[in-house]
Amino acid sequence: MDAFLSFVENLSSLEKLAWILICLFGSWILEGAIPLIQLNYEKWKHAGRNMIFLSTSIVINVIFGLLTLGIFVWTDANQIGFLHYLNLPLWAELLIAVAFLDFIAQYLAHYLLHRVPWMWRFHMVHHSDTQVDATTGTRHHPGDYLIREVFALGAIIVSGMPLAFYLVYRVLSVLFTYFSHANINLPVFVDKALSFVIITPNMHKFHHHFERPWTDTNFGNIFSFWDRIFGTFVYDDPRQVRYGLDVLSDDKADDVLYQFKVPFDKRIKTD
Repeated sequence: MDAFLSFVENLSSLEKLAWILICLFGSWILEGAIPLIQLNYEKWKHAGRNMIFLSTSIVINVIFGLLTLGIFVWTDANQIGFLHYLNLPLWAELLIAVAFLDFIAQYLAHYLLHRVPWMWRFHMVHHSDTQVDATTGTRHHPGDYLIREVFALGAIIVSGMPLAFYLVYRVLSVLFTYFSHANINLPVFVDKALSFVIITPNMHKFHHHFERPWTDTNFGNIFSFWDRIFGTFVYDDPRQVRYGLDVLSDDKADDVLYQFKVPFDKRIKTD
């Protein structure tokens, strides 16, 4: 376990980028081999637009990375956070840290992004994609991504987790983001069995339905049990899902400049 954590902690920026590309292209291969539905779109153009949003997320991630390093030094020096007072095996503390981050920085933040009107305006951009595939996982307005990063910092302070734990979470988060958004058709018995523990492609598709109440379900990113615990879990036939948002025009889904302006357009309804 120590060797694994050391390996993750010492990943270079190039290696982290390589991991993103491996997860993305791995999902693309699966989308081509076992598609859930036939999407009528130009895949590379769609990916290019969503990569613009990824580029803004990377910039925010770099800025917050510097701040996060300072937080780790501070919490460790002052023994801040509940993990400093647990005496559990390393693997157990790692699991607790990843689950806690998944709950605070993903489930809770995601739930509030849907419930708080001004936050929902930023998150609308993610849901406006009418052709949901693996790259949709990178489609976040800078304001949306910034909110998630603030929640992640809060989780780090409350838990007092070491940097290596946080980096394991980020590595897993990238994997699950692409996997859950991918347009892949897993056998129902496989997808359903996995959904008792983790977020699966079928499960997450309901979250991308164009109208409520399905839009306000399945908020998790890695673990599905948060949705089960808090009553936001839904599972059905994902082919019933229609992508997009009922309060936004589908023909603006690929207009990147328009999407960046969405949170500030007061004409757009938030309920």
